[in-house]
Amino acid sequence: MKQDAGFIIILKNKIFLSMNKKFFGLIILILVIFFSYTCKKETNNKNLSEKLKVGLVFDVGGRGDKSFNDAAYSGLDSAKKILGIEYELVEPMGVSDREAALRNLTTKKDISLIFGVGFMFTDDITKLALEFPEKKFACIDYTITPNTKIPDNLNAIRFNEEEGSFLVGAIAGLVTKTNIVGFLGGMESPLIKKFETGFEKGVHYVNPQCKVLKVYVSATDEGFANVGKGKEIALSLYGNGADIIYHAAGRSGVGLFEAAKELKKLAIGVDQDQYKEAPGFVLTSMTKQVKEVVFNTIKNTLEGKFSGGVKTFGLKENGVDYVYNDLNKNLILDEVRYKVEQIREKIIKDEIPILDNK
Repeated sequence: MKQDAGFIIILKNKIFLSMNKKFFGLIILILVIFFSYTCKKETNNKNLSEKLKVGLVFDVGGRGDKSFNDAAYSGLDSAKKILGIEYELVEPMGVSDREAALRNLTTKKDISLIFGVGFMFTDDITKLALEFPEKKFACIDYTITPNTKIPDNLNAIRFNEEEGSFLVGAIAGLVTKTNIVGFLGGMESPLIKKFETGFEKGVHYVNPQCKVLKVYVSATDEGFANVGKGKEIALSLYGNGADIIYHAAGRSGVGLFEAAKELKKLAIGVDQDQYKEAPGFVLTSMTKQVKEVVFNTIKNTLEGKFSGGVKTFGLKENGVDYVYNDLNKNLILDEVRYKVEQIREKIIKDEIPILDNK
């Protein structure tokens, strides 16, 4: 009986050892598979990023405008740091250079995705997308017309600027003490008119008696790059009683901030948070998520998820907004904030018409 017991113990030990070996073998197999998958994934990502090089042509005003172009560059640079892509930048000198810059990037074999930053690229980038179907293109602030046909390899990116402008207009209408506010536009164009219309309607929605003074820097794209003229207009608007001025003027808007600091008046920034341009004198900024859209377009391309067609970003999509944070909340009273947030919800629900032709 003792012998049988000893035999059973030995047998159990062998089974236990056998099970242990199988168990440890299984663990090792799982680890091998896991690390193989991880290494393969990292290698694939690395290979993808090595294959993707992005070209970008700036809008008028170029890099350093502290607005639209800088937001696009920020998205591109983030993609390089986070996703490992490479990029090439071009700052065109004029209208004729715009198409040439796009074409130059398009003809380079190592560049797979090309951005045109600004509505003025619409025609040229559409033409090139049709001419080079193997390349991918994206245009920020693409202009849509009744006969517009978007190629499958073109991402036509648009923002509902009028919605964000309506909100900052409401803030201006509630905060003004003189009952006069101003709008400084860069170039007289359909796109900038969306900013103007949204702002004016927002002001009058909360303050029907408030006067809105409107002046443009130029009828051409030079209006986005004239700091001196921007300051001259801003000083004139302040001199005519405006105590708050909203700009949609690119680099020319820097002149507004200089005037605001000089006269200790309030300004409203655009495209990204511009508080640091005149600390204490920037009431808020109407932001467009250009940085995020550029980054996500690159990410989707990298992951094989690029899709052409029109992409529109408004309040509902968190594509536009206004700045309210610890730096400027002392300028926006709680009751103003509350009213503006109510207006936001109404716009999202399409209860407030802004553009007649939308």
